Amino acid sequence: MTQSDLSDAQAAFSGTREVDPRYALDEAALDRWLAANVEGYAGPLTVRQFKGGQSNPTYELATPRRTYVLRRKPPGTLLASAHAVDREFTVISALHTHRYPVARPYALCTDDAVIGSMFYVMDKVEGRVLWDLKLPGMEPGQRRAIYDAQVDTLAALHAFDPAAIGLGDYGRPGNYFERQVGRWTKQYRASEIDPIPAMDRLIEFLPATLPPEGPTRIVHGDFRLDNLILAPDAPQVRAVLDWELSTLGDPMADFSYLLIAWVIPATARNGLAGADIEALGIPSVGETVERYARLTGATPQNLDWLFAYNLFRLAAICQGIAGRVRDGTAASEHARTMAAQVPMLAAGALGFAKKAGA
Repeated sequence: MTQSDLSDAQAAFSGTREVDPRYALDEAALDRWLAANVEGYAGPLTVRQFKGGQSNPTYELATPRRTYVLRRKPPGTLLASAHAVDREFTVISALHTHRYPVARPYALCTDDAVIGSMFYVMDKVEGRVLWDLKLPGMEPGQRRAIYDAQVDTLAALHAFDPAAIGLGDYGRPGNYFERQVGRWTKQYRASEIDPIPAMDRLIEFLPATLPPEGPTRIVHGDFRLDNLILAPDAPQVRAVLDWELSTLGDPMADFSYLLIAWVIPATARNGLAGADIEALGIPSVGETVERYARLTGATPQNLDWLFAYNLFRLAAICQGIAGRVRDGTAASEHARTMAAQVPMLAAGALGFAKKAGA
């Protein structure tokens, strides 16, 4: 990705556009459903599609009195267990009740007949979504405050006892990393197009070297800066977005996923490696680990294995996107770029696996 690409990232991924014809909604049917199921709803309704995201198509629903957001499963044949918008609705409903920063959920529709696939509706939270981790145009102190708020918000999520907020059965028991390696191996194989030897080696190495089982907490699954809405003029997280991959598991999976930004090249909008983070005011890996440990009492062990796991998982997710590009069910132009990253992510994962003993 060039510097021009980086400077254009905010414009490319922010805001809305006309609805892609592949993901068009029956707006009359949706209007009737909203009137019957969302308290206080009153049309007329204007629908636009958000530019960002490529997994679950997301829409802005504007009315004279309020603006909502709709998240739906993509139409078409999908991988089993993917695009679980019903699970998203379950977790944000519980967290909203306990004052965690998420959008207010209104209603879930499991009837595909309304718009063609399952969906849910939530409030639109106003604020900033920042797509480039270098945070161009900001002062060093502003960058540090945003990075600190990101860690604080993740630590607050991991402080919840799932059973105490009604999410005790939100995930399966057992070793979380074992389940996840199995899940992403299966989904990678289901979407595999061309053989990638590095992925084959990781599929052998990771399940044979699993870390000890950790505590069970709510795991977001994709916790990163561009899944946060920040206040327009302050380093305050107003809402955490995109709970599709959330479950119960080891919180260190979330935290180590956040840390991989520091090992992804800074030439990518989601990477920091090679950037002068001290001059930018961005905390180092060590400072980030220290802050999280101070808040939670937990420190990551064997970061090389955790980085290998997270990059493998990202490669499998991107391979799933590649499969949807092939099948015509990917939800944004950005999906094609994501799909092309699989070999690079696999090579990076194997590099860390070798440091961890592979």
